[in-house]
Amino acid sequence: MTKAEIRKIYSEKKQNLTEVEVQTLSEKIYRNFAQKFPLSEEQKVHCFLSISKKKEVETAYFLKYFFEKKVRVFVPKMVDENLIALEITAETPLYENSWGIKEPTGEEDSGVKNFDLVILPLLYADKKGNRVGYGKGFYDRFLADINENVLKVGVSLFPPESPVEDVSEFDIPLDYLVTPTEVLSFGIFESKSTK
Repeated sequence: MTKAEIRKIYSEKKQNLTEVEVQTLSEKIYRNFAQKFPLSEEQKVHCFLSISKKKEVETAYFLKYFFEKKVRVFVPKMVDENLIALEITAETPLYENSWGIKEPTGEEDSGVKNFDLVILPLLYADKKGNRVGYGKGFYDRFLADINENVLKVGVSLFPPESPVEDVSEFDIPLDYLVTPTEVLSFGIFESKSTK
């Protein structure tokens, strides 16, 4: 399927989920993630903040885990047409912007490029780690600008099914995909699927 077809199908699938289903699936995704990625103090993680109305995977579970592990946490913020990374702590107040996205105040990029792990929002990912997002390319540009050996981890409410047919040279694939039932690995890191 093409990205446009996938966006239509998976946007509808997400909207058909109840709030309770999203929370339940998100918690399962978080548990699979925490089991697979034992993080240590001072590691640097970039993690998106969920948009509730888009029924994205709830990352509050992840943030709590990161703060407990004393991991340095960075979150994205759109400034003009650029996605920047701001560092936050458990005490950082977050405000909802005009798009319904929670974010910290401030517009100065942290300047950090050497993240250990980036957790990516997506609508869908296939069995080769090809992501389908919302079509703006913000994360592809962000990933192209940071350390290339960062672990790119997608979190998805749905398992991979159909391949993404129209992958471009600018699309940066995932290293791992975490779903409610499994963690899939792509590329050189290890076997393709770990339950």
